[in-house]
Amino acid sequence: MESKLNRTIPGRGLEPQTPSQSTRVVGLGEALWDLLPAGKHIGGAPLNFAYISSLLGGRAVIASRIGADRLGDELQGALSARGIATGSLQRDTTLPTGTSKVRISADGQPRYEIRQKVAWDALESTAEWKELARQADVVCFGTLAQRSEQSRATIAAFLQATRPQCVRIFDANLRPPFYSRDMILDSIRLAGIVKFNEEELTEVCSTLGLPGCASPHDVRILATHLGVELICVTRGDRGSLLATPRRAVEHPGFPVKVVDTVGAGDAFAAAVACCWAQQLGLERISVVANRWAAWVASQHGAMPLIDEALRRQMLP
Repeated sequence: MESKLNRTIPGRGLEPQTPSQSTRVVGLGEALWDLLPAGKHIGGAPLNFAYISSLLGGRAVIASRIGADRLGDELQGALSARGIATGSLQRDTTLPTGTSKVRISADGQPRYEIRQKVAWDALESTAEWKELARQADVVCFGTLAQRSEQSRATIAAFLQATRPQCVRIFDANLRPPFYSRDMILDSIRLAGIVKFNEEELTEVCSTLGLPGCASPHDVRILATHLGVELICVTRGDRGSLLATPRRAVEHPGFPVKVVDTVGAGDAFAAAVACCWAQQLGLERISVVANRWAAWVASQHGAMPLIDEALRRQMLP
């Protein structure tokens, strides 16, 4: 099938980037509190991404918007305590800090009830954010923060302001009803890497009117069709598939006792993007990404604290 997307692919065919300690990583989009049965945890896919990137050695920044309220103060403090730069967090004097009620099924899968009309629905394109975009080495974004027209336009402007060598990863994180066919297509055009879970991959292929992707070969063809450098497919406890237009690598995953899977996919995406920025091979990227995803799934919440010795063992 011929590609339907006209786009410029960022991030490959260039000289190796600086080591991970110098890599500026931006989580762009929602920042919120996940209200889990075990208590509230800071969350939101871009924020989770930034946190794991910081554990991998990147200089992590969250570009989002929170309310000028108690939950906003607590969120900002919790991020600072975890070493994530908060200078690009916008504060909204009208809209509240976002929250999401999370229910965990018997097999550890989360179900979300996401509050609407919150601060991250009103992201603003500012001179500070445009400069951050120009400095970024890696940016992660998804669909949820694009549910409002204002935030969608702001995210697009941010991505368009990045340098050609910036690694831009679209982690779909489809949350009904907060996405559309056009949103998915536009997001893919702005990305070099796309990440889906198996259900999302099936839904995206159906939404775009494409044949199903049942095999690694099919996903390689899909990468060519979409005009992206890399497609990542997470498969839960069965590991993952990474596919470029030229080759595919599967990994069976690491067995762990699952506490909850909140944030496991975000950890996977962070490891992929940070390793890709260092131009590591697909096999190595696959191992590192599955390792971080498994660790998060074995903990409570999406941003668990980690022992320094263990963190070093898990580095690429």
